[in-house]
Amino acid sequence: MILRAWGRGMKVCVIQFIKAEAGQWGEIKAAKKLGIEWYTTGDGFTWLSKDMDETTARRFTWLGDRQGKNFQRNYDLIVLDEFTYTMTNNWLDTTEVLEWLRINRPSNLHLVITGRSAPVDLIKQADLVTEMLMIKHPFEQGVQAQPGIEF
Repeated sequence: MILRAWGRGMKVCVIQFIKAEAGQWGEIKAAKKLGIEWYTTGDGFTWLSKDMDETTARRFTWLGDRQGKNFQRNYDLIVLDEFTYTMTNNWLDTTEVLEWLRINRPSNLHLVITGRSAPVDLIKQADLVTEMLMIKHPFEQGVQAQPGIEF
């Protein structure tokens, strides 16, 4: 969707909520080359966090300080990558998030929220919901994440 929108001249922004700010993943490198705005807000994967309170606070701080500003920048598409985890892990209250979006999301903004286990209320409010289901994966055979494939 990001490439499709960018290719049609749409203003695109991606905000990642789990991956570390210092990470230079393949998708970030590509976005920089294309001039797509990309933000990372995390301190890495939560299961590796040394300070879960700090990990949680980073999401709150980023949302409180910057999210409203991003919605005000006249984007055509914003992707909130791995954002479902902020609700399923109770870092953010789903009801409050949905109410904030109802009030602040411009009517012409295409908003994509990714992540597993989306809250039922988010699914109900969404226009489109898809789910990827792993049938078979090299991880199951002990193959580690591969550059250019998983990151």
